[in-house]
Amino acid sequence: MLDIEYEQSLLNAGIACLGALDEAGRGPLAGPVVAACVLIDQDFAVSNKLEGVNDSKKLSEKKREALFDIISSEFSSVGIGVCDHQTVDKINILQASFLAMKKAIGALKQKPDMIILDGKFPIPNLSIKQEPIIKGDARIFSIAAASIIAKVTRDRMMREYHARYPQYGFDKHKGYGTKTHMESLKKYGPCAIHRQSFAPVARCSQLTTYSPTA
Repeated sequence: MLDIEYEQSLLNAGIACLGALDEAGRGPLAGPVVAACVLIDQDFAVSNKLEGVNDSKKLSEKKREALFDIISSEFSSVGIGVCDHQTVDKINILQASFLAMKKAIGALKQKPDMIILDGKFPIPNLSIKQEPIIKGDARIFSIAAASIIAKVTRDRMMREYHARYPQYGFDKHKGYGTKTHMESLKKYGPCAIHRQSFAPVARCSQLTTYSPTA
């Protein structure tokens, strides 16, 4: 289990309210990018219920789902931000990720004094003090918690999309460019939630765009 030594050092240095951010869905060929921000204040303490919090990519789906509800209840506030595939195509995936992060911060009950986030790039045009941390989701407890919220939220959305577009298997690969997904793209062409600005999708754009039956 990750500890909160880093977060505690920031709180001890005078940060009264700390936000931790991560996103899910930069790489997929379809669906939204989702960001989550969890809030830590001076009263936060890691309970035994949070044992197992780690980078969402290192956890099973069952473990992530179980931790999702625990994180949502144990942290003082959890904010979620979503940018759909159309936004990704319009402003590019990096900028859409930043926008989703801003939405997640805005969804918090309280504005944090500082943000720590996974990655090497700071969020542009953000008035809040921030620190990007490379591989933060694997190193920092609160960022790992945010990664779980973002991943589970997005996975649930992709399972809902699967009900509408079952030909693509979104419930299995969640929009990533797996062999099965690419075969479906070549067979059916892109559907309404595919990211047209992504090269593998663009290469299939000459095919008939799939529409669900009424």
